[in-house]
Amino acid sequence: MERLSGLDAGLLYSESSAVPLHVCSIVELDTSTVPGGYTFERFSSDLASRMSALPEMRAKLADSQLNLDHPVWVEDRAFDLTRHLKRISLPSPGGRRELADICAHIASNPLDRSKPLWEMWVIEGVDDINPEDGGPLALMLKLHHAAVDGMAAANLLNQLCDPEPDAPPRDPVDGPGDASPLEIAADGFLRFLTRPWQLTRVIPETTSTIVKTVTRAVSGTAMAAPFTAPTTRFNAELTSERNIALAQMELDDVKRVKDRFDVKVNDVVMALCAGALRGFLGDRDELPDTPLIAVVPSSVRDQSDRPGRNQLSGMFCNLHTDIDDPLERLRAIAESNSNAKEHSSSLGPTLLVDLAEVLSRGAFGWLLNLLSRTPLTHAAIHNAVISNVAGPQSTLYVCGAEVKALYPLGPIFHGSGLNITVMSQGDKMNVGIISCPQLVDDLWDLADRFDAELQELLSQS
Repeated sequence: MERLSGLDAGLLYSESSAVPLHVCSIVELDTSTVPGGYTFERFSSDLASRMSALPEMRAKLADSQLNLDHPVWVEDRAFDLTRHLKRISLPSPGGRRELADICAHIASNPLDRSKPLWEMWVIEGVDDINPEDGGPLALMLKLHHAAVDGMAAANLLNQLCDPEPDAPPRDPVDGPGDASPLEIAADGFLRFLTRPWQLTRVIPETTSTIVKTVTRAVSGTAMAAPFTAPTTRFNAELTSERNIALAQMELDDVKRVKDRFDVKVNDVVMALCAGALRGFLGDRDELPDTPLIAVVPSSVRDQSDRPGRNQLSGMFCNLHTDIDDPLERLRAIAESNSNAKEHSSSLGPTLLVDLAEVLSRGAFGWLLNLLSRTPLTHAAIHNAVISNVAGPQSTLYVCGAEVKALYPLGPIFHGSGLNITVMSQGDKMNVGIISCPQLVDDLWDLADRFDAELQELLSQS
């Protein structure tokens, strides 16, 4: 069996009907490349043949009433693809708004915990064209955040894709195995007894973090501080509803800006987000005088030997939305990003993972209950979550259909109701934006500003 880490379990425990904690991807496909032509039955059969190579998609949660530690992952011996694969059709005219609306509805519903924590929705009728006639097709993939972080989700998508339309099946991969309730409880009891030893790792790390942060704050090289973000419409309580908007840009254009002004791709991405948010809020007379703050998650998978499926750190970044000039804003973001990255790296890549590991099952429940009774639950710790994930650069195929776009979508939270996730794929830069319609009624206005912001930077001499 595979025990959930503290961070994995924390994402499971903190889920609610208004805050379903899954990550999603919307994949646009061209079915004209499918050998023999597309049919749903052929797609389903092809996907079923891949499951033996994807242990993450065959694993489900298991627990025991006597278990003092976190739940475990076990192999679902009764795995049935039909419980995960759904088929629907878009209403006419089947455009990007209709696609986003139906995906938002899918994203608003929590996953069923009695089976492996994922769903795939095959969405036909895109552009009012039958995919069996070689038309476009869309997929909506939902994966629980307890099972994957952003990097793991990207890797899983790579496993679902092939470099050619008729690639051979992948070799089978063993899953997590089985565990009886007694085995889960016994192993959980031993882990519960040894949990205090985790403090011997965390206390020195935390002390060092405080010292380094104070030193950097005094020298002016610290990352943006949490709880210093101004309040915006995105920083409020959520309902269970979601809305989604999508944007796509040319990756070469983003790289031209990077090369012209000697910054990083991530700096350009952050500047595009900042410009779009500045214009969006400014047009509504809601732009704060102080700059917006974004939290930027990052994977520490390559720097960590800790157990668990979520290997995450992060940093708080100043978006400098108080600066009017786009080029000056880009340069300010590049400088503050550099400070934030150095600050985050100096704190130790596994601090968040280790802190979560200290908390027992009961401690998580106590902490979540305490937070729900305090103003901190809906406080503006930051204004948005912004992620930039490096995706595949070559042409890929899903069950023979060529991938034309891949839009990632992350979770949102009470007090942090906007998530912008960017992923490069082929020669495109894809932007997935998710929020709550009670916070913003026209998310497309934000999405449509990304290309305009990019063109503005390209026009700078």
